[in-house]
Amino acid sequence: MRIDQHARQITLSLRDVRAATASLIIPASIVLFVGGGMMAGGCPKAELILTETERATLQRWSRRPKSSQFLALRSRIILACGRGSSNTQVAEELSVSKPTVGKWRSRFVVRRLDGLLDEPRPGAPRKISDADVERVVTQTLETKPVHATHWSTRGMAKTSGLSQTAVSRIWRAFALQPHRTETFKLSTDPLFVDKVRDVVGLYMSPPEKAIVLCVDEKSQVQALDRTQPLLPLEPGRPERHTHDYARHGTTSLFAALNVATGHVIGRCHQRHRQQEFLKFLDLTDQTIPTEPGVEIHLVMDNYATHKAPRVKRWFAKRPRFQVHFTPTSASWLNQVERFFAEITEKRIRRSAFRSVAALKKAILEYLDHHNSNSKPFQWTADADLILSRVKKVCQRINNSGH
Repeated sequence: MRIDQHARQITLSLRDVRAATASLIIPASIVLFVGGGMMAGGCPKAELILTETERATLQRWSRRPKSSQFLALRSRIILACGRGSSNTQVAEELSVSKPTVGKWRSRFVVRRLDGLLDEPRPGAPRKISDADVERVVTQTLETKPVHATHWSTRGMAKTSGLSQTAVSRIWRAFALQPHRTETFKLSTDPLFVDKVRDVVGLYMSPPEKAIVLCVDEKSQVQALDRTQPLLPLEPGRPERHTHDYARHGTTSLFAALNVATGHVIGRCHQRHRQQEFLKFLDLTDQTIPTEPGVEIHLVMDNYATHKAPRVKRWFAKRPRFQVHFTPTSASWLNQVERFFAEITEKRIRRSAFRSVAALKKAILEYLDHHNSNSKPFQWTADADLILSRVKKVCQRINNSGH
C-alpha cells in the first residue's frame, strides 16, 4: 500500500511540474536535466581558426604514409573542426565519439599543433648517454682492435664497458656493419669520360639505321659435377648439394647481344684466342644481313684478343663494323655482361655436368630459349649520372685518410 501511495505522489508531482513550466520560455543556453537526460544546446565549443601553415601541416600529417594512425585521425578531426563543423557532425563524419572530438579540439586551441602529439611517456631514465653513443660510433669508425681487422659486438662491448646488446643497438641505429666488406675498382683510363659518353650514348640514343651489339667472351666455363647426387627441394628445406665437385673440362662462350632487341648470337669454343674470336666475328657477319646504309656498332672491352693485328685487319676489310671500346677496368659498361650473369644464375651454377658436351648443350639450349622470346635490357643511367657517382667515390677515397 505504501509503495502505491508513493508512486501516485511522484506521478502527481511530475504533472504539477509540467503544468507549471508549460507557459515558461526557457532560453536555449540553459541546460535542463529531467530524469538524468540533457536537452539540446550543450556547452559552447571553443573557437578554432586554422592558419594556412597549420592547415598544410595537418593535411600532410593526415595523408603521409608514415604518419601514425592516431596522429592522422587527430589531424582529420582538427581539419573538420576548422571547416566550422560542430563536434557532433565531426564525430559522425569520422566515426568517433563526441568526447574525443572535444578533447582534441580543446588541446589544439590551447597548444596548437604540439597539442596533437603524444606526451612523453614516463619510464626509467636512460642508462646510456649521448656521450657513450658517440664514443662507440667514433671507436667503430676510427679505430681497430689490436689483434683483429674489425670490431665485433663482444670486442666493442668489452672495450667500451657497455653490454653487447647496447653495442648492437647503436650499430643498427647508425647502420654500422664492421663485419661486412665490399670491393671496388676505379678505371685509370685517361679517356674514361669520353668512352663512357660514347658507349652510353649508343645505349640511350643510338644512330639511325644502326645495330648496336655488345660483344664479349665468358671464358673458362667449367663443367662441374657434384661428388654425390643432389638432394631435391622439400617443404621447409632447400635444395642441397655437396660442397666439393669433380671437374670435367671447360669451354668459352662468345656472345653478341643486340641492344635493341635482346637477341643473342652465341657460339662455344674450346679456347678464347684471336683465332676463335675471328671465327665468331665471321659468324656475326654472316648472321646479320648486309643492308645499304646500315652500320654495326660493336661494344667491346680492352682484352688483348680484341686488339690483335689479325682482328684489326678483319675490321679494316669490313667498314660497316664500327668498334667502341669500354674504359679499362669498366666491363660493367658492356650489357652482354648482364646476359652472362643471367645464364650463370639460371642455368649453369646449380647444374651438374659430367662432360663439356653436356655443358655446351645446356648453353645452346638456353640461348635458343632466350632468343625465342628475347627482351632487351633497359639502360637507365645516363653518362652524367655515372660520372657524378664516380666523382663521389673518388672524393670519398681521397678524403678517407688511408
